[in-house]
Amino acid sequence: MPIRRLILGPVPIAVSRRERLRSALGAAIGIAGTGLVCTLALGQAPSLPALIAPMGASAVLLFAVPASPLAQPRSILGGNLIAAIVGVAFARLVPDPLAAAALAIGVSIAIMMSLQCLHPPSGAIALTAVLGGPAIRELGFGFVVWPVAANSLLLLLVALAFNRLVGRTYPHRPPIAPPAHETRDPPASARVGITSADLDAVLADYDELLDIDRGDLEAILRQAQMRAFGRQSGRATCSAIMSRDVVSIDPAASIIEAFDLIRRHHVKALPVVDDGRTVVGIVTQTDLLDKTPWGPRGPALRARDRVLRGLRRGRRDPASIADIMTSPVRTIAPTSTLADAARVMAVAGLNHLPVVAPDGRLVGIVSQSDLIVALLAERGLEAAPA
Repeated sequence: MPIRRLILGPVPIAVSRRERLRSALGAAIGIAGTGLVCTLALGQAPSLPALIAPMGASAVLLFAVPASPLAQPRSILGGNLIAAIVGVAFARLVPDPLAAAALAIGVSIAIMMSLQCLHPPSGAIALTAVLGGPAIRELGFGFVVWPVAANSLLLLLVALAFNRLVGRTYPHRPPIAPPAHETRDPPASARVGITSADLDAVLADYDELLDIDRGDLEAILRQAQMRAFGRQSGRATCSAIMSRDVVSIDPAASIIEAFDLIRRHHVKALPVVDDGRTVVGIVTQTDLLDKTPWGPRGPALRARDRVLRGLRRGRRDPASIADIMTSPVRTIAPTSTLADAARVMAVAGLNHLPVVAPDGRLVGIVSQSDLIVALLAERGLEAAPA
């Protein structure tokens, strides 16, 4: 191990320039917006601080690492308020500032960890309550409301708006495995390799707080497993195994037509394509069964769906494929490997994967059975004696 890494610790994972710019812009907007609103709210009260220094550290978490458990709304609100209350209490109870500061930090961390709302900048909040000078001391427990609660809430509101605007999921939610078939069986991707129980056991042995959500960690490990599988397997591509004479359907077609096509061709899914053969959705047997209520004259739309369609189009059309298809649909390129297709299907819980050209036109479809047969054949060739 290099001496520099040994002394200074591991280097954070690098991110793209776009992500760096997005983080910097978000933090700047967050601090500027919070400071401006608080300044306007204070009006003629210059003795009260409009913005406190720990908000800068909170901005780093909320805008640069919004997926961190330490950056979630529970953490910034709970952690900052707990630290402010504890800091003010020890500032009043302990005459010696150094002892009060030490006790405020220690007790704040203990409470935040117990309540699962640890937020590193909250340590600075506790210190500010003790060492912030006469103006802060005069506020007493009012310091908890202003500026701590006001700053924290405003910064959080900006983070919620900004992160969602730029496409981040905030509050962060780890990847969710595809739903099981109403059984106790885990998803296919969770039945091989590392299990959830394995991960829980290792984390318990590790017994150290990691700045990553457990669900994210599990998803990363599973993705790494799938990539390792792809590297170990051959380089066969989807174009080699896909069905090329694909039975598809128009989005304006009726649900009865979809039933007829599935029955006649013995398929379980129909890619939905427009006039230019561009894939706009997919309809499966499950869609036909789950999304189609049946009336005395055949398939029909639910009353709510009829009203929504009437508002959108100005008339009440009969039920069509566009009403029940899954859109947008996951697709894959002909040059993608079998391991790529397996990873997409396992993570998203899919049985069929349309194969599309770079311009979005449908060129084929890969099913789970296609994939299984190809992977078994590939393994057989690898195991065959030379």
